[in-house]
Amino acid sequence: MQHNEISNKENKNNNDNNKIIMALKCGIVGLPNVGKSTLFNCLSSAKAQAANFPFCTIEPNVGVITVPDERLTKLAELVHPGRIVPATCEIVDIAGLVKGASKGEGLGNKFLGNIRETDAIIHVLRCFDDDNITHVDGTIDPIRDKEIIDTELQLKDLETIESQLSKTQKTAAAGNKDAKVLMGVLEAYKEVLEQGKNARVVTFESKEELEAAHNLFLLTAKPVLYVCNVDENSAKDGNEMTKKVAELAREEGAESMIIAAKTEEDIAELESYEDKMMFLEELGLEESGVNRLIKKAYALLNLETFITAGEMEVKAWTYKKGWKAPQCAGVIHSDFEKGFIRAEVIKYDDYIQYGSEAAVREAGKMGIEGKEYVVQDGDIMHFRFNV
Repeated sequence: MQHNEISNKENKNNNDNNKIIMALKCGIVGLPNVGKSTLFNCLSSAKAQAANFPFCTIEPNVGVITVPDERLTKLAELVHPGRIVPATCEIVDIAGLVKGASKGEGLGNKFLGNIRETDAIIHVLRCFDDDNITHVDGTIDPIRDKEIIDTELQLKDLETIESQLSKTQKTAAAGNKDAKVLMGVLEAYKEVLEQGKNARVVTFESKEELEAAHNLFLLTAKPVLYVCNVDENSAKDGNEMTKKVAELAREEGAESMIIAAKTEEDIAELESYEDKMMFLEELGLEESGVNRLIKKAYALLNLETFITAGEMEVKAWTYKKGWKAPQCAGVIHSDFEKGFIRAEVIKYDDYIQYGSEAAVREAGKMGIEGKEYVVQDGDIMHFRFNV
């Protein structure tokens, strides 16, 4: 199931949807020496300097990482394509933050500027003891560390809110409808931030409120994944520290996960797939922590994958969850969206069960979908279009 071939010249002319998706990125944040750069090294071929002193990562390192997807491998076994092209997303390793960052301490202003440019946050928390790796505050306490970063981000958000309030009050008092909506959003955020909570706990219902909230680009409104960096012995089940982090994450509607960054670094250095799987088996793990983290980062960005499968390639295409068929067609090429006629859709499980596109057609399992079809993760698609 393959989209029509596109010339190299046209391929260079990617449409706006694709550019928007490729620009989405997760920022890895945390205090100095919690394992951010070690983790980034495992995630990406772009190497950050992992050293035992604060601020070893001065500029944010950006890595484009491959999203693991076993479905592509299984489809390739049936289709025998020339190549497999997985989905990717961007990860940014941001310099460690310290107390007072919101007032410019350490690399504060730079850190906050870099994090503002990301779409989601991977917050690394140190949940291991090691006398050889110093902690910036002298002791190991992931809850305190989380609160230090939360507080700095909240203070910066409050600064943004108060600045916007002073600009908006007069316009809202004069009866401007948009300004009134914005005032409501600003006041709701101000209330929770002053309570020491993150902006992401606030929910809005109307389209106008959601748009006003989005346009504020608040740091603590970004979706977050808390990553508990543990030692090898805690890689499978975690420890008392990770349990406390998981509880706090649940309270704010966020996710947490466990990863042993140093162990993942050791796994990454093994040459063969078999050796890596043997190492994981010894730890009682079915999948590497890095793979789980990448998948969670992809989901955190609200991204999903549809697939095209043909003799030339089996390829994963990235789209925003909730997009309809024409928008997804536009990810391949803008002409596909402009001249969209219909989408022929095969569910992944049906393709695996019947073994080929022809067999799926024969079994009557291919869906013919129009412009209102909401694409589902894993859909194998062929777009009919006319330009």
